[in-house]
Amino acid sequence: MYRIVVSLCFMVVCATSLSQQLNPLIVEHDLARQQKWVDSIYGNMSLQEKVGQLFMPVIFSSDSKKKTDQIKDLIANQYIGGLIFSKGGPKQQIKLNNEYQELSNIPMLMAMDAEWGLAMRLDSTYAYPWNMTLGAITDNKIVEKVGRRIGEQTRRMGMNINFAPVVDINTNPANPIIGNRSFGEDKYNVAEKSLAFMKGLQSVGVLANAKHFPGHGDTDQDSHKTLPTINFSKARIDSIELYPYKRLIREGLSSVMVAHLNVPSLEDRHNFPSSLSENIVTNLLKGKLGFNGLVFTDALNMKGASDYKEPGGIDLAAFLAGNDVLLISEDIPKAHALMVNAYREGVITEERLLHSVKKILFAKYKVGLNKYIPVNPAFVVQDLNSVYDDVLYEEVMENALTVIKNEEELLPLRDLKDNKFAYVNFGNDSGADFLDQLQKYTKVDWVKANSLDDYIQKLKFYDYVIIGFHKSNEGPWKDYEFTEKELVWLYEIARLNKVILDVFARPYAMLDLKTTTNFEGIIISYQNSKVSQELSAQLIFGARSAKGRLPVSLGEDFPVGTGVDTENLKRLQYGSPESVGMSTYRLKKIDSLARVGLWGNMMPGAQILVARKGKVIYSKNFGYHTQNRKNSVKDNDLYDVASLTKILSTTPLVMELFDRDIITMDSQLGELLPEYKNSNKAHITLRDMLSHYARLKAWIPFYSATIDSVTKRPASKYYSEKSNSDFNIKVADDLYLRKDYKDSIYEQIRVSELRSRLSYKYSDLPYYIMKKYLEEFYGTPLDELIQTHLYQSLGANYTTYLPLSKFSKVDIVPTEEDNYFRMQKVHGYVHDQGAAMMGGVGGHAGIFSNANDVAKIMQLYLWDGFYGGTRYFSPETMQAFNTCYYCEDNVRRGVGFDKPQLGESGPTCGCVSMTSFGHSGFTGTFTWADPEQELVYVFLSNRTYPSADNRKIIGSNLRSNIQEAIYEAINTLN
Repeated sequence: MYRIVVSLCFMVVCATSLSQQLNPLIVEHDLARQQKWVDSIYGNMSLQEKVGQLFMPVIFSSDSKKKTDQIKDLIANQYIGGLIFSKGGPKQQIKLNNEYQELSNIPMLMAMDAEWGLAMRLDSTYAYPWNMTLGAITDNKIVEKVGRRIGEQTRRMGMNINFAPVVDINTNPANPIIGNRSFGEDKYNVAEKSLAFMKGLQSVGVLANAKHFPGHGDTDQDSHKTLPTINFSKARIDSIELYPYKRLIREGLSSVMVAHLNVPSLEDRHNFPSSLSENIVTNLLKGKLGFNGLVFTDALNMKGASDYKEPGGIDLAAFLAGNDVLLISEDIPKAHALMVNAYREGVITEERLLHSVKKILFAKYKVGLNKYIPVNPAFVVQDLNSVYDDVLYEEVMENALTVIKNEEELLPLRDLKDNKFAYVNFGNDSGADFLDQLQKYTKVDWVKANSLDDYIQKLKFYDYVIIGFHKSNEGPWKDYEFTEKELVWLYEIARLNKVILDVFARPYAMLDLKTTTNFEGIIISYQNSKVSQELSAQLIFGARSAKGRLPVSLGEDFPVGTGVDTENLKRLQYGSPESVGMSTYRLKKIDSLARVGLWGNMMPGAQILVARKGKVIYSKNFGYHTQNRKNSVKDNDLYDVASLTKILSTTPLVMELFDRDIITMDSQLGELLPEYKNSNKAHITLRDMLSHYARLKAWIPFYSATIDSVTKRPASKYYSEKSNSDFNIKVADDLYLRKDYKDSIYEQIRVSELRSRLSYKYSDLPYYIMKKYLEEFYGTPLDELIQTHLYQSLGANYTTYLPLSKFSKVDIVPTEEDNYFRMQKVHGYVHDQGAAMMGGVGGHAGIFSNANDVAKIMQLYLWDGFYGGTRYFSPETMQAFNTCYYCEDNVRRGVGFDKPQLGESGPTCGCVSMTSFGHSGFTGTFTWADPEQELVYVFLSNRTYPSADNRKIIGSNLRSNIQEAIYEAINTLN
């Protein structure tokens, strides 16, 4: 009868107060079988086995065999009830876990400290952001997702308990052991974040553990090294420190860890550890708070407890205080024997032993140990490092980044055209990912100096100085403070410049600053991870918005909860494929196809980029500049994009004039250029011409007439090896064309015969004509026009005509070994002969760019003329140019843009929407955008090197095959 009463009391409520927690360890839908299993196991256990259930020693999977075998002895002789795994690796831990479980008659509860993921203890596993970072997030569902994912990874390792979340309220910035492990200093925020994390863990069958009871947040001592004192009143502790526990207990918290703290207001005995206090464990936690889950001591080998009693004695004291599980005892054989003897002497009653052991058994059933299955080690590293983790990490950091100062709405930075930007690196860790991401938006110079005076001199030429304070991201306890020298330099740089300070460290670093008066912008990015750096850079330039709120106060100016939302200017983001509904795994097919292109000598190298929904999710470089394999292709290498120039330069300028009602689709050549009034082209409209439906010749080989018929080299009549007043059009190195030959080219076009039949014919000639029109309309050369009207404000700093005026040849990919015109390697000069004879600036060719810049322009089109907070032209204008006006006449083209094929063959994979558009280039380039799938695809190569006769890339359909792979990577569920 006694056993039945005790069991029922444990199962249901044992109500002593209205706040009593329903038993969090029962399986409600399976309670009868759970009770039967628990009673059966308990009824067949010896006293030694029952006592053994109370112990949970630690093991490092990286330990020697001698140490790991000691656990086997504890299983065999002391019948331990569980293990806490510490540092090591996942494969070895699984091996040990399976071995230990096989040896144990009763499956053991396996536990880990995995507060921010398994990486807290294991190599080759995933590290999520610290709790302090999660505390900045306003959407608690995201925190719950993190808890759930960490729970899934914990289960994958065969673990049943995660000693998380930390629910300490970190009201003391000098706290040496909690700090980043806390969700912050606001009790409500800490409670809500802890609850969300707990729900995530427990939703996948892992027992959560709230620690460190009754609250380790407001101390400047570490209980691993001493016994910290919490010197607050009972009322204060009840109001602040205990608040999260009350909240979590009501919602089904499975377990609590009791800290080693001296709390005079709760325990009268002087310097008496809370973990050994019946007043704190039994009367407060289990009584007043009504907690019915498992109660763990903190590690009993910690100085905060182990200095109080001898090994063994401390275990008995902890058990008598009300703890269920004795964590990391110093001497289990000694403690085990002492407790068995205490039972026999009546110090430990049967009721007390039954109470804890049955709770442990109920917990084992709840986590499925009644049907224990060994852990499968296959693919464990892959399972613990999935693309989903990357997506979730990105979501976490995007929502955590916090702007705490934004004078005159400086952030996000808008004007890229008229400002110069500098980056300065402070701290002792790398900011390379931050700088690399900043440079994807505009030109940002890394300014380095060895003295303050040197910094002052160098930085005076810049409009904005972005200072990144980078501290180690290896663990939450790492140093986070500014040095005295950094503070002096920081104040002076901020006094003389417009400064954005970005702190990639614990927010408490800001407490070192006596004033922030001269800082225009301050961002707390919390951690110096790659993702944090990249997303913070994106925030600075308005690709992402600031959403976070300070989880702690940083002086009077920045109280807890401070946070300024910033505007999303719609610039390209950078992130993971899965975040926009694409598959990382399927995108790997692009890699395979690109390698086929290299191995098949289709091209020496390439840049390939994919963006979806305004986010670059694939950007890789392949191969080398040439077949000599000396210079590998890099992100910022420039390719001659050939005819992509048509839609990257001429077309957007024409669209701008169209948008301003200066020209229309029906504008005729005779109206645009007076010399065409009496020509055979006078009535050709803009629409017809740029749709390649105007009877114009495909091209005119202007250069051939300038080649000496005998020497087969550039004729001296037209070219000079040196520049002078008569020969000043630079065609290549040491090759200058007569200055009047541009007029000859224009005249040849004007008087050229029209094709006899009206049909689709792709032609370069309209772009020669429109170049002339644009330059005469504005009175400015085309290369300057496109820079001032588009590239500079867009941040397309790697897109230009005449690249040698801005870049080194090392950064430019060559296009051909020319043995028929220029008689040299074409390197840094436009490949197209006609554009070369126009001085390198053609309406149809001449632009050099990289994949990232091309993507910006294509995204501008996808966003209907809007990018970076600027409207360049209206959606109606985009629609007008992205229309196939002559599809019925078998002309697939839009105005300026290429469009999908109308039959079986054409420029695309045949899998794109009919609203899509793009262009290809002779040198082996291609770009395409699809409004319906919100996709941008960029492929840049130099298939013409060393010879333009190499058409393998065309014959193989490599570019369209890659495009098809991109569409196959779209997750149709999204």
